[in-house]
Amino acid sequence: MAAVKDFSVEEKLVGLVRLQKIDSKLDQLQILKGELPMEVADLEDEIQGLQNRQNRVEEEINGISEFVENKKNSIKESEALIAKYEKQSENVKNSREFEAINKEIEMQQLEIKLCEKHIRDTNEELAEKVKQLDNVKKLIATKDGVLKHKKEELERIQSDTAIEEEQLAKQIEAARSGIEERLLYSYDRIRKNYRNGLSVVPVERDACGGCFNAIPPQKQSEIRMHKKIMVCESCGRILVDADLNDRVSID
Repeated sequence: MAAVKDFSVEEKLVGLVRLQKIDSKLDQLQILKGELPMEVADLEDEIQGLQNRQNRVEEEINGISEFVENKKNSIKESEALIAKYEKQSENVKNSREFEAINKEIEMQQLEIKLCEKHIRDTNEELAEKVKQLDNVKKLIATKDGVLKHKKEELERIQSDTAIEEEQLAKQIEAARSGIEERLLYSYDRIRKNYRNGLSVVPVERDACGGCFNAIPPQKQSEIRMHKKIMVCESCGRILVDADLNDRVSID
């Protein structure tokens, strides 16, 4: 990292306040997007899961359909054998042959009944799977519609804020380049600790602008002197006086 000029405490505080104000302005643009980026990602994951489920159900339907087709073919084979045995029965020479042929015919008839039962049972399962598939497709269509709407909304916000976000990103880079690494580390650490992203706050109405705990008069006096960087004993945020905070502009 390039060497940073040895600034006075007041200049360091001004740099930190400027960085905080730029970061806060960028945070406001992110707030405009709200939960949309996360909602879009969650919907995309959910739709992918539903599409995987659709694929599994379609594979199951194909397997069931193939099973039914095999049973139908088995019935045809049994019917062909019955016709063959019936024709053979016309030329039997004794009762033993007749009984043997009849037994074969009965076996094929039982096979047909068993196949028909399998087909009936499987068709019930098939109807349930087709119903599941229809429900999944409808759910995917509904989720796709919601996703499309949220994506359009997010893209509109991103389009409206893209130029300003790019400008702020450049300002942040410039502001950070003028702050020493030790202070940047502290600034970033504090910023990550709070949802509102405030690391540097002014003393307002005798209280910390971050946690609103009272700041003793003596400490307020030291803050206004800009002799050293002061932090709130309650929340750890960097404190500046209201006058310094107000005179730092990023416009």
